Amino acid sequence: MLDKLKAIQERYDELNNKLSDPKIINNQDKFREFSVEHAGLSDTVQLANIYEELVNQIEESEAMLEEESSGEFYDLLYDEIKNLKEKREKLEEKIKHALIPKDPNDNKNVVVEIRAGAGGEEAALFAAELFRMYSRYAERQRWKVEIMDTSETGIGGIKQVTFVIEGKGAYSKLKYESGVHRVQRVPATETSGRIHTSTATVAVLPEAEEVDVEIDQNDIRVDIFCSSGPGGQSVNTTYSAVRITHLPTNTVVAIQDEKSQLKNREKAMRVLRSRLLEAEMAKQEAELASERRSQVGTGDRSERIRTYNYPQTRVTDHRINLTLHQLDKILDGEIEQLIEGLTTEDQSKKLANLEG
Repeated sequence: MLDKLKAIQERYDELNNKLSDPKIINNQDKFREFSVEHAGLSDTVQLANIYEELVNQIEESEAMLEEESSGEFYDLLYDEIKNLKEKREKLEEKIKHALIPKDPNDNKNVVVEIRAGAGGEEAALFAAELFRMYSRYAERQRWKVEIMDTSETGIGGIKQVTFVIEGKGAYSKLKYESGVHRVQRVPATETSGRIHTSTATVAVLPEAEEVDVEIDQNDIRVDIFCSSGPGGQSVNTTYSAVRITHLPTNTVVAIQDEKSQLKNREKAMRVLRSRLLEAEMAKQEAELASERRSQVGTGDRSERIRTYNYPQTRVTDHRINLTLHQLDKILDGEIEQLIEGLTTEDQSKKLANLEG
């Protein structure tokens, strides 16, 4: 632990020098990159300074204690050393958590994609409920929600919806939501009272900035077409819908939510950058298979991560075996307990790897 703290302190000092270098100051991309890293290390460096001071206090008090054999001053020193060591033990735990590698995307906004899976119209209705759940959670966090693209069924369901949630730490909170969500309930159209199981897929991507993913304009093909509504109904007779294809990866993004072709193109590029960033992240994670196994779930879209059971009013997250009988509250956006459970499990496993 001490070696890691020393390395962080040295890097912090190095960044201080870089941020005062005129060459770096004049290079906006480098200056921002180093500033972000500097800010990310500052809390850990502060803890390291407090720890060093605490260790010095213990050493000084122990040296004084050796000169005393008994008496009131001896008792005071003994109690002081005991308290200082308890503080050191608690501080060491804080430092261990601070040393857990930070996800560089944690403070990013997120692009969320929800798609109805197995279950037809019932799956589309469930997808709409998940969209509302995340929207309500964002409201509670005072985050902004912007719909990028949506395809509705006409009776309250959603075939697919893509939206951006803007807010500090959005990705750190929502990154564990990627996967297959399953609902078990009796549909309104079911006359025999039989419980049906339907699914919806959720993908949470960190929103990529232009500096994160550079897209060569020669690598994309842009197609313009007329927007259409549920069942093929025309909603816009002008050619405003935009489909962008990233040729090297064959990644396709189509946006028709806005009446403006320019706005649809801007939205499509935001989604495309985020998908390309996700693909690069997945590639890096695949190369670090052993580290990936230490994560909470794989985030793979084929993985069933959570079940929403209506008859029993319960929600179960299968990755951490957490069951809450608070279905209504959770669907109204009160998902913090689930997020905290997943985050705690993730950090515990990373901490165990760090200590190992």
